[in-house]
Amino acid sequence: MGVVQLTILTAVNMMGSGIIMLPTKLAEVGTLSIVSWLVTALGSMALAYAFAKCGMFSRKSGGMGGYAEYAFGKSGNFMANYTYGVSLLIANVAIAISAVGYGTELMGANLTPLGICIATIGVLWLATIANFGGARITGRISGVTVWGVIIPVVGISVIGWFWFSPTMYVQSWNPHHLPVFEAVGSSIAMTLWAFLGLESACANTDVVDNPERNVPIAVLGGTLGAAVIYIVSTNVIAGIVPNMDLANSTAPFGLAFAQMFTPGVGKIIMALMIMSCVGSLLGWQFTIAQVFKSSADEGYFPKVFSKLTKVEAPVKGMIVIVIIQTVLSLMTISPSLNKQFNVLVNLAVVTNIIPYILSMAALVIIQKVAKVNPSKARMANIIAFIGAMYSFYALYSSGEEAMMYGAIVTFLGWTLYGLISPRFEIQDKNV
Repeated sequence: MGVVQLTILTAVNMMGSGIIMLPTKLAEVGTLSIVSWLVTALGSMALAYAFAKCGMFSRKSGGMGGYAEYAFGKSGNFMANYTYGVSLLIANVAIAISAVGYGTELMGANLTPLGICIATIGVLWLATIANFGGARITGRISGVTVWGVIIPVVGISVIGWFWFSPTMYVQSWNPHHLPVFEAVGSSIAMTLWAFLGLESACANTDVVDNPERNVPIAVLGGTLGAAVIYIVSTNVIAGIVPNMDLANSTAPFGLAFAQMFTPGVGKIIMALMIMSCVGSLLGWQFTIAQVFKSSADEGYFPKVFSKLTKVEAPVKGMIVIVIIQTVLSLMTISPSLNKQFNVLVNLAVVTNIIPYILSMAALVIIQKVAKVNPSKARMANIIAFIGAMYSFYALYSSGEEAMMYGAIVTFLGWTLYGLISPRFEIQDKNV
């Protein structure tokens, strides 16, 4: 695979369903949120570059867990896998809520908070059951449905300028008159949400020509490309749809296309977005099951997640996962769909950042073990430090509630590791 192919693949992988509710969330801050996009783009590129280096020089399996093990041992491996798995559990509930939001707008339905919750649970179970056929079917469906988000997002980035009103954009700059630092911080978690998954961009190292040169270039280029599309699309919409309408919408891209063309076109866009959401959820539900399976194979998680059917699908693990997500959906019932989405995104970002920070800290020793040239290693370590500092800023910006629940989840992880630690720590000391 050449550098151009890998760059495009990286950008497409990041352009999942994370973008489709963002215009609404950013409208609550105003067009000042473009500053948040720029900060997140730089932070995400630093993280992506450091992950590219980790992937190239690490000789341990398990992705971020393997990276963390270099510096923090088996406990670091466990905590990276545990917090990443929890993050995906939460994130998939948010994706399901996005699909429900667009679905209610498409059908003109007005659901109660309980109705939204039941619909979300239904979407999660549907995506899970569809995965019982194995990875091949999931891959084929996801490869088609991703275009449901790419076409509208790229489309509005290119043609939306014909309907763009500079006056409307300026009037929406800071509608609530928040202090700049507070306004920028309040939307950092939302913008990072769109980039979650950037760590998976380094998974194709083995099939790339000259990976030491091309993987970092492709990862940075793909992240930058996704950033440009995200920034342009969300800011174009802010100049097409009035701020208050956008902030109260549960289907912002559908609303924008309805303003640009006709309500019928808006409904087509909503249908495409729903297709994309369900397809993305399908792929991510299978990914979660695989993450839990690999952790169970290593002895970190219960063995139920390791059991496979004839088509190599961890069905029992999937059922356990969707039951947990059902409980999570019930626990986060909120007065509005947007509120519930906001709570889940902040918590998903907090738990996802933990393995990011562990991986950034481990890059120093990963490069030492790989005997990387000191001058090259120093530059990569500086970039990893920048990525870590951005991660701490994103944690701070996620809010007190998300940090509190994230801390509880993380401390619970240490307790769980204590229960399984004898099989690793005693064995290691005997060796």
